[in-house]
Amino acid sequence: MKLSQFKYNLPEELITLYPAKNRDESRLMVLNRKTGEIKHKVFKNVIDYFTEGDVMVFNNTKVFPARLYGNKEKTGAKIEVFLLRELNKDQRLWDVLVDPARKIRIGNKLYFGENDSLIAEVIDNTTSRGRTLRFLYDGDYERFKKTLYELGETPLPKIIKRAVEVEDKDRYQTIYAKHEGAVAAPTAGMHFSRELMKRLEIKGVHFAEITLHVGLGNFRTVDVEDLTKHKMDSEQILIEEKAANTVNNAKDNKKNVCAVGTTVLRTLESSVSTNGLLKSYDGWTNKFIFPPYEVQVPTRLISNFHLPLTTMLMMVSSFAGFEKLFEAYRVAIKEKYRFGTYGDAMLII
Repeated sequence: MKLSQFKYNLPEELITLYPAKNRDESRLMVLNRKTGEIKHKVFKNVIDYFTEGDVMVFNNTKVFPARLYGNKEKTGAKIEVFLLRELNKDQRLWDVLVDPARKIRIGNKLYFGENDSLIAEVIDNTTSRGRTLRFLYDGDYERFKKTLYELGETPLPKIIKRAVEVEDKDRYQTIYAKHEGAVAAPTAGMHFSRELMKRLEIKGVHFAEITLHVGLGNFRTVDVEDLTKHKMDSEQILIEEKAANTVNNAKDNKKNVCAVGTTVLRTLESSVSTNGLLKSYDGWTNKFIFPPYEVQVPTRLISNFHLPLTTMLMMVSSFAGFEKLFEAYRVAIKEKYRFGTYGDAMLII
């Protein structure tokens, strides 16, 4: 498959800027990947497609306020810093992206907060855009982290062209988020409300949780036509034995295993035994899934509608089948489904 095959015309007005009023009341397109049949539902109807013993796998990563705005020493130039991950707790070292990158050199100091309550020094240039910052802070670690997060804001994707609002702190997060470390939310999971989860539980659907801390690699532009030459950034994942057992029991009993989102799909496919079962794992993955890859673990997938040329679109097309997915997207555009982070959902069965 070539990059250009994943291009399609998406009207800008279909990229939604705000979440649905209620989490479980987004629209839901149901695509049968065998027959190509498409049905139009509301997300809470997802329960009708699952029975006792089926398993839904959720990514329980938690988004932290990763975007900071500061000023450069001497010039006062405005700088945006995007926290990627903590490198060293004791030394207050963070791997970050800075924008505009060309203005930042090793040794520069950056000031954050109204009274310069936080100062950082650039100590390394790791890539053309990446930097390592050392935050200079006298207080203990808990106070430092609290200050850092108070100054940071919810890292909405740039595609949402508006200012961050109070409700984003809650809505740009799943209700089951537990383990902090993501700079982007696993968006398919944001459609699940507490009421819907309870109803699924009562119906006998089992839940399994994995962790993939979503990094910016998920959104990095693919800039090679030959997809085999694209390298995904590594992201930290955790599959505990309990989750692996829940998934494998369902597979042994010929029950459905539904990956809630592409991050779950990537995680499950990153730790598969030769006979198609899930293995526990604690480490990193840079797995890139695109057609004609054959998905082994999940039998169903819930996903949002993804933008053209993205790795998420490529992953979903591996699961659904390229032609069937693109026909579904053609219908979604015609029916004015909402695309992107806060958009509508698709269940592929």
